[in-house]
Amino acid sequence: MIVDAHHHLWDPSRREYPWMPPALAAPFTTDDLRRETALAGVDRTVLVQTVSSAAETAEFCAVAAASDGLIAGVVGWVDHTRDVPAQLEGLAHAEFLRGVRHQVEDEPDPDWLRRPDVVAAVRSAHGLVVDLLVRFDQLPAVAALLDAVPDGSFVLDHGAKPPVGTDGYAAWRAGTTELARRENVVCKLSGLFTLDHQELLAPAVDHLFTVFGPDRLVFGTDWPVSTLALDYPAVVARTRSLLDGLSEDERSAVLAGNAVRTYRL
Repeated sequence: MIVDAHHHLWDPSRREYPWMPPALAAPFTTDDLRRETALAGVDRTVLVQTVSSAAETAEFCAVAAASDGLIAGVVGWVDHTRDVPAQLEGLAHAEFLRGVRHQVEDEPDPDWLRRPDVVAAVRSAHGLVVDLLVRFDQLPAVAALLDAVPDGSFVLDHGAKPPVGTDGYAAWRAGTTELARRENVVCKLSGLFTLDHQELLAPAVDHLFTVFGPDRLVFGTDWPVSTLALDYPAVVARTRSLLDGLSEDERSAVLAGNAVRTYRL
């Protein structure tokens, strides 16, 4: 079994996506996802938020409910400065909501996750995974948040986007090493193939394997963003090639088991 624990859907004719480059400005639907997953041998997926919109979260839960089991869970957006359960009252198909996320990487303050209102909101999200989309300079604040909410469940999206080939790489390496010492976080092997300096990516991936280990790594395609570099089956195939040195049980954990456990699929 393969679980794609990180992908998106969108329709630019219905909603604005401020971050979206023109090359991605086309609809990507459940039908498109079904075709791509069938080609790549992916069994289940986790649909992840794209904008700061409670309406999108509700739509994604409805999309999951209508997907005939393909989309097994949703990571939706909530305001990370307010009580989370209050924001989710009355959410239809809430059983598909497995996690919440805010695009923290867009916050200028590297210590945004240390804010008392943010910590309180994250603490209130008990029972939901908190996906962390962060920059490398925000990793110390991530560690502080995990310490402040030790019974929470956290996922580091895209390995914190290792800034290979830049002056920030040493700080990223130190930050992920320190973060991995916390047992309440797993790391997604996702969104890596669209990073700059692909020729330098292998050592960064090896580092993530070393510090998190195969029992705390989760596979995701980051489709359709990934189409900037590779098509869906190629992302799956290239990720599988990264796992060649693992045992069969370890590969199964990264490709499916860890996602099933983390997101309670």
